[in-house]
Amino acid sequence: MEAVATLSSGARGEAVRALFQQTPTTLAGHAVGIVLVGAMYAQTPARERLLAWLAAVLLLWLLRLAHFLRYRNRRHALDDATLLAWQGSWRVLALAQGLMWGVAAWIFWGQGERFHDTALILIVYSYALAAVQLLSAQPAVFMAFSSVVLLPLIVRVASDTSEPYHWQLAGLLAVLLGITWMMSRTYRDALSKTRFHKQRSDELAAQLRVEKAAADAARRSAEAANRAKTQFFAAASHDLRQPLHALGLFAETLRQRAHDPGVAALVNSINESVDALEGLFGELLDITRIDTGGVEVAPQAVRLKELFARLKLHFEPTAFEKGLALTLRGARHVAHCDPVILERILRNLVSNAIRYTEDGGVLVSARQRGDTLLVQVWDSGIGIPEVSLPRIFDEFYQVQHNQPLQAHHRKGLGLGLAIVQRLAALAGAPLTVRSRVGHGTVFSFVVPVGVAPATEAAPTSARAPIGLTLEGRRIAVVEDEAAVRDGLEVLLKAWGASVVAFETVDDTRAWAMQAADEQRPHLLIVDYRLPAGTTGLDALAVLRARWPQVKLPAIVVTGSTIGGHEDEAAAHDFHLLIKPVLPNKLRAMIGFKLGVR
Repeated sequence: MEAVATLSSGARGEAVRALFQQTPTTLAGHAVGIVLVGAMYAQTPARERLLAWLAAVLLLWLLRLAHFLRYRNRRHALDDATLLAWQGSWRVLALAQGLMWGVAAWIFWGQGERFHDTALILIVYSYALAAVQLLSAQPAVFMAFSSVVLLPLIVRVASDTSEPYHWQLAGLLAVLLGITWMMSRTYRDALSKTRFHKQRSDELAAQLRVEKAAADAARRSAEAANRAKTQFFAAASHDLRQPLHALGLFAETLRQRAHDPGVAALVNSINESVDALEGLFGELLDITRIDTGGVEVAPQAVRLKELFARLKLHFEPTAFEKGLALTLRGARHVAHCDPVILERILRNLVSNAIRYTEDGGVLVSARQRGDTLLVQVWDSGIGIPEVSLPRIFDEFYQVQHNQPLQAHHRKGLGLGLAIVQRLAALAGAPLTVRSRVGHGTVFSFVVPVGVAPATEAAPTSARAPIGLTLEGRRIAVVEDEAAVRDGLEVLLKAWGASVVAFETVDDTRAWAMQAADEQRPHLLIVDYRLPAGTTGLDALAVLRARWPQVKLPAIVVTGSTIGGHEDEAAAHDFHLLIKPVLPNKLRAMIGFKLGVR
């Protein structure tokens, strides 16, 4: 039992279970041998010996069967210690059965024809050979079993002087016994190595499971930390955008009421600072979401016509304010790309182009090149020095120019192009750039050509910013932040509008229930996040339900930049603005929604 003894208690118990599980096959083999011997010697002079031997061997066979059945009925309740104790009785029965084959060789040799002797040798030796696989892991038991099976035969053959070659035959049988022992040793060594490797594999597998569990725990911890970081930035961004939004509204109202040019200049500086802070919040949140894997890529067909319309709506007021021409060409094409990523890339590039261009214009173009679209953003701005081109996509890097930059050129942390490059890489559209100082810059990337969906969306029109008057227009405002609500109300009234303002959805519902038909608002401006778990969509539903005959245009303003609002905007027919909203953007959006210039 040396090989088994080197195993752990659990492994030794499994080895004993394997012995018991092979017992039915072993008993079947012995039954075949018993039948063959009975048939061979039934008509020989050894008939009386045969009956005695059959009685003994059948009794032993039945004992082994009962031993196995006891194991089978209790196998689920047996512990390793009990199994090891039962192994002793299994060995005794196995050796006793082996001895019965040795007795058969002794008592039946020479009791028939030469055929009977040859068949007896083959039957007896087959049991010694079969024990190699069953007992080689227990060398002492195997040697005892093979000895009690073959030694009586060897001695009986050697002592049979009537056989002319009895010594040679006995020697051959002794050689076969030695070969069988060698086979057992070889098999045992191979089995020991197999068990060792299995045990080692089990240990490695257990270690791997532990390490994998630790890695999974570390990954979950890292993901939780990343989510917490993203949520922190999002929450901080949302909370900080609220007062900035109110600040911009009050500043614009101040400019409307002040006639001193110095005050107007201060208001312009305030608005530029608010715009810069909004850009910083957006950049920090974007870079955080990309780094934490919060951006999922879902390519689909994107009509550039609709995308260009949104870009025109968003950036044309800013370009017009600077005296720049914003041109978009190639709107007939369809791209196959993630629509959110594609729009974010173009928004960043167009925003940069307008910021660094003082004369001329900005061109967004899409041209088909085989199965791909070459998308480019051109500007006639200040350009990028050649020495700076390799680093413009680095985080926090800002291009150093020979001439001093204006204040609006110096805004930002230098994250915009880093965000664009990472988004382009996620979309599988690497970004390239060419630039000449004083002549302008062109950013390029390539996306696959898409197949247009079966239905065409209604075209989106863009209008220029409206003037300062909203005479005769009634605007409903739903905003829970008092400072923002007051600032928006004051500004809209300064532009000539009449305003009804509410803090909650319940206040809005109460007013709508008692409002006359002629009090229908011409435009709804609502905050997305409202008290008591409600949203601006609830406020829109209340007001539109009151005047169902007219689909009231709506603008939803939010301080959150976490995605998802675009789908809601399409479903509930509103346009989205991200706080802080500069007054010129608000004017442009109001003009677009009301259809006035």
